[in-house]
Order: sequence, then structure tokens, then C-alpha cells
Amino acid sequence: MKETVKIAIDGPAGAGKSTVAKIIAQRLGYIYIDTGAMYRALTYKIIQLNLDLKDTSLLINCANNTSITLDNSLGIANQLVYCDGKDVTELIRTPAVNKLVSHVAQISEIRTIMVKIQQKLGLTNNIIMDGRDIGSVVLPEAKYKFFLTAALEERVKRRQKELLEKGYNVEYKTVMNDLLNRDLLDTTRETAPLKIAEDAIIIDTSSLTLAEVVEKILAIVMEGEKDAL
Repeated sequence: MKETVKIAIDGPAGAGKSTVAKIIAQRLGYIYIDTGAMYRALTYKIIQLNLDLKDTSLLINCANNTSITLDNSLGIANQLVYCDGKDVTELIRTPAVNKLVSHVAQISEIRTIMVKIQQKLGLTNNIIMDGRDIGSVVLPEAKYKFFLTAALEERVKRRQKELLEKGYNVEYKTVMNDLLNRDLLDTTRETAPLKIAEDAIIIDTSSLTLAEVVEKILAIVMEGEKDAL
């Protein structure tokens, strides 16, 4: 059996990981896995059930009894996210979910549950996966690892623009505070914190266009796979 190719893209919120990963997956014909969407879907369910965020055992039990699937049948650019059979693609991108997802994602038992699901998806497919611990924990064997970063101000502008386009009128300061809080939780959590894998290529996207970031990553992958593509 031919060995599958795995591409890991990590980085903080607002660095452009998901957008870049989707485009590259389309260009290469790989399966795209948005790990952040999986944590968001669980967070959405927890909010809907009005569960006590301080009751860790309750949240873990919820994770163990939740089905989260990603559907690429409409194309990678239109990937659908289902939680217990319900399409939550748009519902998981609200400010309420943004605010709480890092709290849910920092629970080690929940990360263990999610990582097992994510790793299974990479066994039989060429994949590109983005998140915060992909290169370091989920796919440490990935052939290509990238860490996307950007200045805080640029990340805030991108996230605010994204929210405004979805109809959420959120102030710049509010978005900044949310990102700062997420950065703190992501980098200091006990299990699988956000960090740069030792063999990852760091790309600062602050002054780069989306196309420039995509082409930079594609050039590296295409060079490495020139005999196989």
C-alpha cells in the first residue's frame, strides 16, 4: 500500500490556517480536516444543552456521546459539519462559540477523544489538517508541517471581518480580548498546548496575501512530491 501524505498546519486563531488549508486541499485533491470545527461543534452542543462549564466530568461525558462528522460531498470549499446528525456548519462560527471553544478544547480527556477520531481519518487518505497541535500531537509523523502566525492586530482585523461578513457586529476591542484569551488558554493548557513543532516551517502571514501563503506552501509540497504527483 502506498504511504499516504499528511500535511499539518498549526497556528493561533486568525492566522489563516483553515482558509489556506482548504485551498491547498482543493489544489492537491487531498482530504481536508478542520479539527477546530470538531471542537466548535462540541462546544455548540454544550452551549445548547446549557451544561455547567465547570463540571468537567459532565463535559467529557457529553463528548463521549456526541457524533461529529465532516462532509465534503459539496466540495472542500463547502465542507459541512454535522453534530449528532444536525448541520451546524454556520452555527459553530458565532461569537458565543468563539468565546468558549478554547475552554472546552483544553480538557485533556476531550482532546484524547478528538485526536483518536482525527488520527483515524489520516490512515487511508492523503490529508491536510489544521489546528493547534497537529504537527506536535495529532500527526507527529506528518511529512510536511507548517506553523502560520501573524501579528495580533492583523489577526484581530481578519477575525472581525469574518464575523461582520456573517452578520455579527462585534467591536474591535471585543475581538482582541477574545483572541488574547484564546491565545492564553491555547498556549498554557496542560495537554497538547499550541506550540511550534521542531520540524515545522514557520510562515508569518502578516504582510502576505492569501495567494502568496498558498503558493509558498504548495511549492514546498510539490517539490517534495514531484516524483509522486
